[in-house]
Amino acid sequence: MKINGRQVGEGAPAYIIAEMSGNHAGSIERAKDIIYAAKECGADCIKIQTYTADTMTIDCDNPYFQITEGTWKGENLYKLYQKAFTPWEWQEELSKEAKKVGIDFLSTPFDQSSVDFLEKLELPFYKVASFELVDIPLLEYIASKKKPIVMSTGMGSLEEIEEAIAAIYGQGNHDLALLKCSSAYPAKREEMNLRTIKDMQERFHVPVGLSDHSMGSFSATTAVALGASIIEKHFCLSRTIKNPDCTFSMEPHEFKQMVEEVREVEKALGKVAYGVSKQEEYNTRFRRSLFVVKDIAAGETLTKENIRSIRPSNGLKPKYMKDVLGKKANKPLAKGTPLSFEDIEG
Repeated sequence: MKINGRQVGEGAPAYIIAEMSGNHAGSIERAKDIIYAAKECGADCIKIQTYTADTMTIDCDNPYFQITEGTWKGENLYKLYQKAFTPWEWQEELSKEAKKVGIDFLSTPFDQSSVDFLEKLELPFYKVASFELVDIPLLEYIASKKKPIVMSTGMGSLEEIEEAIAAIYGQGNHDLALLKCSSAYPAKREEMNLRTIKDMQERFHVPVGLSDHSMGSFSATTAVALGASIIEKHFCLSRTIKNPDCTFSMEPHEFKQMVEEVREVEKALGKVAYGVSKQEEYNTRFRRSLFVVKDIAAGETLTKENIRSIRPSNGLKPKYMKDVLGKKANKPLAKGTPLSFEDIEG
C-alpha cells in the first residue's frame, strides 16, 4: 500500500499519524501550531476530523444521547461534538499549512457530505474511525473515491471487520490498511490485546497498525515490534489546554520520544540474519577451540588432560575433539599452542 507516494507495510518504516482532533480548542492558530509541532516531533501525518454536530447526531436530550460513563461522562452527544469539531472553513487552510510544512494531511469523514467536502480538498487518502466501521453505506461511498483507506477496527467483531473489508473491496478498492484499536479514552494496557495485530495480518493480508489511545508510548513501540506498519496517537500542545481530547493526548516532548523509540525499535528489528555481523567480527576470535594445556612430547597421546576446549578460537573447532583424542602428536607441542591437524600423526 502507498500513502501519498510512500510505501506502507512490511519492510517500510512505521507511518506515524498525529491526531489533532479537538486539541485546537477552537483556535485555528493553535491548529496551525499543532501542525508545526507534529512535524518537528517526527510525525509523518497530521490528522483532523471532518464533521459537525448535525452530521454526527441530532440535538436531543433523550437518555439515548447522554454519556453516562468514561472521560465524557455527563455530556450530551450533540453538545460534545459542538465543542470538539474542526470548522470546515479552516480545513483548506490547514491542508495548505501542512503542505507548506512538509507533512501529510489526513481527515476522517463521518458522512457522505464530509466525503464530498474532502474530495474538493483533494486529500490523497482517507481514515475511517472505529465507530463508523459498521456504517457499510459510508464505507462503500468512501471506497468509491478509489483512494487508499486506513480503517480503525475498535469494538469490531471479526464478522463486522470482514463485512467492512468486503464493502470496500466491493467497490474495487483494495488500497486498505487496518488499525488495531481499543476504543476507550484512555485505553487500559491490559485491554490493548496487541497480539491481534499479527492475527489481523495473517487473516486479511493488508498492512496493520495501531490506533493507540493508551497513555505513554509503551503500546505503540510494542506494536511496532509486533509488526505494526502505522501508529496513530492523539497529539496536543499541552494537556492544560482544555478540550474533549486533551486528557488522553500526547504533548510534544512525549510524542517526540515515542517517535524516537519507534525508530530505535525498527533499527533493532533489522532483518532476518544468521552468522557474524560486522560488529561481531572482532569477537569471533574469543570463541572456543582446541588448545594444548600441558606440554606434549613428540609421539605422546592426546588426552583430555593435555587437550581442552578453551577460548580463544585459534585452534581446531571443538567438534573435532572426539577425532583427535587418542591420536599422537607428531612433534613437541608447548602449553598454550592452538591445536591443528598438522600437529597430529596421520
